[in-house]
Amino acid sequence: MFKPAKASRDRLTLSPNEPLVAGGPAEGFERHVQALFRQGYRRLVIDLQNVRALDSAGVRALIRGHTSAQRVGGSFRLIGAGAQVQAVLQAARLDSVLEMCDSLETAEARRWPWPTIRLVVGGAMLVAALVWGGVSWSILQPAPDLTSEFPGRSAAPVAAVASPGVQPFVDLGRLVAAAAIGVLVTAVGRRYRQDRPQTQSMEQAQVLLCVSGAMMMVIIGSSLARAFGIAGAASIIRFRTPVEDPKDITVLFLLMGLGMAAGLGAFALAGVGAAFLCVTLVALERVGGRKPRLMTVELRATGRDFPIRHVESVFLRYGIVFEPRQVSQGDESVVQYHTKLDPDTALEDVSQALMGDGTAGIQSVVWEVAKRKA
Repeated sequence: MFKPAKASRDRLTLSPNEPLVAGGPAEGFERHVQALFRQGYRRLVIDLQNVRALDSAGVRALIRGHTSAQRVGGSFRLIGAGAQVQAVLQAARLDSVLEMCDSLETAEARRWPWPTIRLVVGGAMLVAALVWGGVSWSILQPAPDLTSEFPGRSAAPVAAVASPGVQPFVDLGRLVAAAAIGVLVTAVGRRYRQDRPQTQSMEQAQVLLCVSGAMMMVIIGSSLARAFGIAGAASIIRFRTPVEDPKDITVLFLLMGLGMAAGLGAFALAGVGAAFLCVTLVALERVGGRKPRLMTVELRATGRDFPIRHVESVFLRYGIVFEPRQVSQGDESVVQYHTKLDPDTALEDVSQALMGDGTAGIQSVVWEVAKRKA
């Protein structure tokens, strides 16, 4: 049914030889594509020249292949689509979503990772601008000599003070620099943290915390009384959202420090520190082992007889460590499992295997991230 026309270490060209329609061919093709991703292939090319028909089941298989490739950082490209197949994809408005190429050479060509390139170039320009601004500002506004007021003591570096008419714009520049640093660090964390992505509120909190550090240093200035006042006000704040990953807490603390550096006008230190933090985050994600996902799954089955053997065989097939937590029986059986699974395991594949095409007795499968115990 499926002919691997050309294969390499992480790339494979697959040629289906029959219509991708419901009733077996489309479902088999979908399972085969997902199995290839689990085996380590990351770049798949699907040659559709022998596919004469495509229905909703075939469209679903292509969509799942596309989304799975995005999840693992690979590619899923189509070539040789006939007029009927193209018409189905156009009717579903997927011709602009799925990657369709004119030839096998074009499909196999490596594409430039433009999102990563834009992130690196933008981050480098931001760091260079901060370093240049910090050096220029220190030259234009040298630290005042305090030895006349405190004889016998060396001059201590303090934040440069601009003229009253320019000071508001200088403060605005410090806040903008802090926001840019927060956005850069958050973007790097989002790019290289796909196994356990952060929520939108957490990403926004990182940027705002960096800005708040700069704001506090601008307000404090050289006033000791303001410093104590802000410290007292900050002690009242309570964060209701728990942060489970210790690395997230550390990143928040470092972003606060970078924001304070920007608020002091130490743009060079803030830029170099932001670059160092981004490089460190990328290195830790690449060098450190990926942590397994802890999730709870609730399974509902018809009747009082729960298909335990079927469920446990599916878990073992996907290498999932499981532990039953809650069991209830009545008109239907409900069992909740606490599971530990690999970050690359697709929950949709496991759910489909648990459902067993409606023949296993499982009515519904609900996954949730396991809550941390208090």
